[in-house]
Amino acid sequence: MPRVMGLDIPGKKRIEYALCYIHGIGPSRARDVVKKAGIDPSKKADDLVDEEITSLAQVLQSDYIIEGDLRREVTQNIRRLISIGSYRGLRHRRGLPVRGQRTSTNARTRKGPRKTVGAVRGKEARAAAKQ
Repeated sequence: MPRVMGLDIPGKKRIEYALCYIHGIGPSRARDVVKKAGIDPSKKADDLVDEEITSLAQVLQSDYIIEGDLRREVTQNIRRLISIGSYRGLRHRRGLPVRGQRTSTNARTRKGPRKTVGAVRGKEARAAAKQ
């Protein structure tokens, strides 16, 4: 497994697909990076020479925000929305969908598992209700 900027990328895959394992790099951006670095896109990640790895790292550092910096920036953007009290910030704070999706049904990923509404009674309460 070659290390690019302190991150392990899968060595058995072609370099243009292996770069997609870095947070912030998708398929089209990976193709651009490989082209800028001057590497053959069909080359496997394990077959890269040290000079090619350094050129990849150089292109990634100079042109793109990736991994920790990107995560930090996204988190700061969300905190800013929450602090200014925007609609999107309120949706983030309440844990509801942010981009206009319906919530009457669906939205289980954001809302979590269903909470059953109604009284859950113990044995004493049932006995008292029968009398």
